[in-house]
Amino acid sequence: MISPTALLAPAQAALESILVGKAEPVRLALCCLLAGGHLLIEDVPGVGKTTLAHGLHAVLGLSFKRVQFTSDLLPADVLGVSIFDPETRSFSFHGGPIFTQLLLADEINRATPKTQSALLEALAEGQVTVDGVLHELPRPFFVVATQNPHHQIGTFPLPESQLDRFLMRLTLGYPDRAAEREILIGTDRQVLARAQKAILSPADLLVLRAKAAAVHVAGPLLDYIQDLLATSRTLPLWGGGFSPRAGLGLLAATRALALLRGRDHALPEDTQAVAVAVLAHRLTVGDPEREVRQLIEIVAVP
Repeated sequence: MISPTALLAPAQAALESILVGKAEPVRLALCCLLAGGHLLIEDVPGVGKTTLAHGLHAVLGLSFKRVQFTSDLLPADVLGVSIFDPETRSFSFHGGPIFTQLLLADEINRATPKTQSALLEALAEGQVTVDGVLHELPRPFFVVATQNPHHQIGTFPLPESQLDRFLMRLTLGYPDRAAEREILIGTDRQVLARAQKAILSPADLLVLRAKAAAVHVAGPLLDYIQDLLATSRTLPLWGGGFSPRAGLGLLAATRALALLRGRDHALPEDTQAVAVAVLAHRLTVGDPEREVRQLIEIVAVP
């Protein structure tokens, strides 16, 4: 049987060739999907947020749909709607774009809170309920959402309950000089993403997710994760600290990164490497990323 590393290494290399100079965000994005989580990418326009989403669905062989979130978008535009058929004198459900394996919710914070909240059930449970009828979503199912910084015109902040449903939040930042030169003189990155052949299949991804969930986590590492959570709840101005759901997300991402690094056991450095991406967006204080880094500094590794 092909090892997880042999499957994942070509996928990661292909993504890094599309998103030049962004090896760490690419690694974390793959880690997020391996952990079965949803991904939020926040940054200014034009740095590759949508390109990363296109690259992920192409490399992983996932079915893909994109929804451009705007202020007039309605929940039915995302979830679907029941339409009356006069011949059968009954309603039939027509599923919306959410019925796919990877949904790109582009500029999600430009939609109203009502439309944003329509995604909550899908994010949390992999299903949607329309007119009292439950509809299962495909497996695997991921949402990759992009959002612009809150200071930009026409944005609505995501509520804490929805932020909490995203396993990770990433920022891409501007490329360094060498990477930007390659972007300027090379083929358009979105063209490369669309031309990329699938390296994995949805079935491969489900198998890899199961392997990530089976990565061994020793007792002392569990102690360390619990210490991070407990310490966060004692810090002033943190609004109560991190919830058990945040802890579950941190554990899942730790396991996934260990698998991505070619190990069948997790280490504290795996937890530290994913902590900012998993935890920072769950804080509403000051500079969340700096706060999480300080938390890592003050909690001793067992």
